[in-house]
Amino acid sequence: MTPSELKRKYHESNNDGCYFLPETMKYFGDTMRNYGVRQVGLDNPYYWELWRKQPVKGGRQGSAYFDSNFNLIS
Repeated sequence: MTPSELKRKYHESNNDGCYFLPETMKYFGDTMRNYGVRQVGLDNPYYWELWRKQPVKGGRQGSAYFDSNFNLIS
């Protein structure tokens, strides 16, 4: 799974989701190049962790987690 695939699947599952909107990413000083994705957990349910490679505006470097249906959970 790549960050772009996660973004596409997130928007397919969440038509009104705003996590990857250009305005949101610009506000935080983020780009898609700054993201990595890894699967967390081996059993069902598993989660996808979207992590930042470098800190962004305000020193933010936390991860976001998505469930197996690509809903943002944190």
